[in-house]
Amino acid sequence: MPQSGEREGDEEKMYQFDGKRVVVTGGSRGIGAAIAREFSARGARVAIVARDAERARAAAAALGPNAAAFAAHVADETAVNDTFGAIAERFGGIDILVNNAGITRDNLLMRMKGEDWDEVMATNLRGTFLCARAALRPMLKQRAGRIVNVTSVIGLIGNAGQGNYAASKAGIIAFTKSLAKEVASRGITANAVAPGLIATEMTSAMSGEAQKNVLAGIPLGRFGAPEDVAAAVLFLASDAAAYITGEVLRVDGGLAM
Repeated sequence: MPQSGEREGDEEKMYQFDGKRVVVTGGSRGIGAAIAREFSARGARVAIVARDAERARAAAAALGPNAAAFAAHVADETAVNDTFGAIAERFGGIDILVNNAGITRDNLLMRMKGEDWDEVMATNLRGTFLCARAALRPMLKQRAGRIVNVTSVIGLIGNAGQGNYAASKAGIIAFTKSLAKEVASRGITANAVAPGLIATEMTSAMSGEAQKNVLAGIPLGRFGAPEDVAAAVLFLASDAAAYITGEVLRVDGGLAM
């Protein structure tokens, strides 16, 4: 039987990504930036895809020479196909895709504009589809790959004033499960991470009273950190999760329990 030191060494290797080619959409800030940093710190080559070219370049520069920036709107089919083609050519393939790009346009349903619905569905759901499809081309040739889609607990429980966001994130969950069944035979896994309330620009803008009310519904009594979500993403992308596919992993402090 392996000794404890050997087991620890094997476990540590599972969370190393030396030379792995990783794409993170929405990787220039918040949760996406944390995911990109964690992969880079573990030896991965990281492509950051973001709509804002300047932000993408700054985020990639902060990671060093093994990171590259690509500007694209994930809802634009031509831009996505061209971008992922450029990434695969530069890196020689794609091993891991993290679909993290997403937006909100919150409002009560009777006040919600049609364009607010369309923009959220285009970025969050259509963007996930387009990027997954583009990444699958090199993954299918390799007969290996990991796709991790960032959804939300709102896609599981709903939320007043977020009908468009909830629908898009619930759609990502169903899409992930369907994708997992399609590509499993080719050595590719597809899973989702569902964050709860994470300490980002959005939560920092909330009033003290609003934060207090929200925290009352979280059993662990705190907002999550972007690094909490990144840890879950890295697990699902690692060898430790080789036998997990079609799963939704909540990172919410118990909010949706």
